[in-house]
Amino acid sequence: MNDPFQGLSSVPHLTTALTGPLLRLETQLLQAQVTIERWFRDHWRVTPAPIYASVDLRNAGFKLAPVDTNLFPGGFNNLGDRFLPLCVQAMQTAIEHVCPNSSDVLLVPESHTRNLFYLENVAVLRRILESAGYTVRIGSLLPDLAEAQTLSLPSGASLRLEPIERRGDKVGVAGFTPCFVLLNNDLSSGRPAVLEGISQPVLPPMALGWAQRRKSEHFRHYRDVAREFGELLDLDPWFIDPYFRQCGEVNFLARTGEECLASNLEVLLSSIRKKYDEYGIDREPFVIIKADSGSYGMGVMTARSVDDVRDLNRKERKRMAASKEGQAVSEVIMQEGVYSLETVGEPPAVAEPVVYMINHHVVGGFYRVHTQRGADENLNAPGAHFEPLAFVEPCNTPDCEQAPDAAPNRFYAYGVVARLALLAAAREVAAHG
Repeated sequence: MNDPFQGLSSVPHLTTALTGPLLRLETQLLQAQVTIERWFRDHWRVTPAPIYASVDLRNAGFKLAPVDTNLFPGGFNNLGDRFLPLCVQAMQTAIEHVCPNSSDVLLVPESHTRNLFYLENVAVLRRILESAGYTVRIGSLLPDLAEAQTLSLPSGASLRLEPIERRGDKVGVAGFTPCFVLLNNDLSSGRPAVLEGISQPVLPPMALGWAQRRKSEHFRHYRDVAREFGELLDLDPWFIDPYFRQCGEVNFLARTGEECLASNLEVLLSSIRKKYDEYGIDREPFVIIKADSGSYGMGVMTARSVDDVRDLNRKERKRMAASKEGQAVSEVIMQEGVYSLETVGEPPAVAEPVVYMINHHVVGGFYRVHTQRGADENLNAPGAHFEPLAFVEPCNTPDCEQAPDAAPNRFYAYGVVARLALLAAAREVAAHG
């Protein structure tokens, strides 16, 4: 007799301070686990997953949905050490598909030398690659880097940044020509000319950097994925999909585009209220407005009525006018706000889970926690901190024999929704060729 669980994606069992019964949505996902995993396998064969990604989730109790998908994740240092073996195994599998006969990787990070928190992420990512059996050199896009520079980190690790050299249709660093380039730079400031037209694979593709990518495009793909998944389980896709709309001609400083914001906000709030009424949800709808390209937590606001976008003072308009690296915001996504009713610590602080994936495998996660923000506010803001989560034990499946509030079962649901967002990202990659 065939084992119905053979070949299932690895989903970690995690420890967490959270308790409480699983809600109807999570129970439904657990009951359909075999069907869900088969469905994912079929889709990964058609549309391979990006090499890595992270997904920010919000759990409102009545709704569990992704609110952001990052294709250049910068928080590997937030994962507990016990996640490392799963990261290494998943990375080996991912790179074998790209360069089966090579062992050299050029890692291209963000152009930060002072953001030590981010650089610790680069060090952990390098450690994962090296533990997977690859030689790693770090090629920097810093414009004034003429020779190698070594940075010492608080953890005791060090990073050697080297200027990228172009030789014909290949790039590398001194004495090193890699099989492929692994980007950990979201390209907010544009596509680097040195990487254009090279013969080596660049992963994720540069077309998925924030110079070109739009959140609204991602969530259009996600809307399709959620609808297909809802049909599979006879589930209203709204329970896993935040409504959204887009405004493409906004200038907060010049106060142009306000009517676009107001009219779309009114439509969104009305649609959310209808769903709240349909399911007897006694909460106030709200909308998150943010830059349609990567914001790095900048240029984000909460709106509960049209007055909130018509009455912005100068300070608020200035705050919304620019995102990462001072990029002007002219396009925004207006996204249904999803309450985060999870808390950690004492006194309780609002938290949202962030799920990390390499290839199509869930490899870890952590909580983004903010002690000064409410359940209806953006947590990716100054003052946030991260609570790493540790394995209870690695396992391929949730344990339906345990109590419904067991951590493995709760995190299985998180892994499912995160992988739905990953599938949407895979379709983005396919759409860009």
